[in-house]
Amino acid sequence: MILGRVVGTVVSTHKDRRLEGVASLLVEKVDVRTQKGSGSFLVALDAVGAGIGEVVVCVSGSSSRMTDATTGRPVDATITAIVDQVELDGAVAYAKSPESAR
Repeated sequence: MILGRVVGTVVSTHKDRRLEGVASLLVEKVDVRTQKGSGSFLVALDAVGAGIGEVVVCVSGSSSRMTDATTGRPVDATITAIVDQVELDGAVAYAKSPESAR
């Protein structure tokens, strides 16, 4: 699984019909300790309704085709969760909101 931040959308007017109806988002992998972008990007289909700026969990390979939104689609990366909090070494490394850090 990959921890990343949604940084943009990918729009394609010509695509395989099996990709229609599911948003393609640009995700930058992030360092779990600093939450800074790594400069490494991937395009992932969105199975959970993620938005720009949100920290997400992505899966790749055959796992990316195991969601309700991606079954039978030609996809190699899927956003499967929107992250509320990351705890590392007993401390909160990331919190979506101050309330979720509690």
